[in-house]
Amino acid sequence: MTQQVEIGRGKTGRRAYALDEIGLVPSRRTRDPEEVSIAWQIDAYRFELPVVVAPMDSVVSPATAIEIGRLGGLAPLDLEGLWTRYEEPLPLLEECAALDQAAATKRLQEIYAAPIKEELIGRRIEEIRASGVTTAVRLSPQRTVQYHKTVIDAGVDIFVIRGTTVSAEHVSGRAEPLNLKQFIYELDVPVIVGGCATYTAALHLMRTGAAGVLVGFGGGASHTTRNVLGVAVPMATAISDVAAARRDYMDESGGRYVHVIADGGMGTSGDIAKAIACGADAVMVGSPLARAAEAPGHGFHWGSEAHHPDLPRGRRVAFGTVGTLEQILHGPSSVADGSMNLMGALKRTMASTGYSDIKEFQRVEVVVAPIQR
Repeated sequence: MTQQVEIGRGKTGRRAYALDEIGLVPSRRTRDPEEVSIAWQIDAYRFELPVVVAPMDSVVSPATAIEIGRLGGLAPLDLEGLWTRYEEPLPLLEECAALDQAAATKRLQEIYAAPIKEELIGRRIEEIRASGVTTAVRLSPQRTVQYHKTVIDAGVDIFVIRGTTVSAEHVSGRAEPLNLKQFIYELDVPVIVGGCATYTAALHLMRTGAAGVLVGFGGGASHTTRNVLGVAVPMATAISDVAAARRDYMDESGGRYVHVIADGGMGTSGDIAKAIACGADAVMVGSPLARAAEAPGHGFHWGSEAHHPDLPRGRRVAFGTVGTLEQILHGPSSVADGSMNLMGALKRTMASTGYSDIKEFQRVEVVVAPIQR
């Protein structure tokens, strides 16, 4: 039964849990980490890693999208970022990394005010496709109608519709909202859509025909959505609720499986393991990979929320550089804080708790544990 907590005489709320507040319980057996599979498949596309890189300019360029694909993950390119606004964005990315903190938000707004060039959308997609990796791109719901034909014509494999909060029932008196169900039905490629953080919102998104649903509000370490909008749902509870919606939608649809992707707050390998334990099939990772030597942000991290023209809900965060993309994902690690060898740590967690693959690991026992600093 859902536990309601009295906030005051006129309001009650449900107790929700962050990933920091839960722990994983070993089972009666352990396994060899080398015999654990962390492979993930969505639609016809199989990945050796359950990792989707956050579509942020500080992390994903055409070059890093290709490298992540070669390393076993998926990296959608943000089609509303600098790579579709400028022919040569590298000098601007260097400038973004060198900005004084006090002036960063205003300058980011100016840089991102340049219009999106439709011809660059096709060019960037073709550049990634030519490498042979699975090609994915991201658009916001507001831009999807305008640019989706260009995206499909360029031959994208997976389409990501990602916003802070995405619903299947957007209400607007100013413009015709995106009809997700009709849109996804008409496309020939799998669509991942989100974010959402509740059972009901996720169930509605699953009914649109989406192949995957993003759980959370994105941005992670770089977003300030809670401070600006007051919107926040702790991730352990959000993932578990959406996983329950997936289970019930399978019954409702006669067996159709929608993938749950945890999006936001995946700062360490422990966060990744606990997100999957709560029911995620894969995770969307940003800040750990912003620390890579190849990252376009040069050790800084920011998302689309940071340069919103009217109400920024993110900031540019300095992380520095710890190693290459391969070291961060596959090791070896030179630090003990869970920020490197993310996939090796996930395998070891699964092996230590006795599970051999992602679907099995979603059944691991969890406990509520005090946060330890």
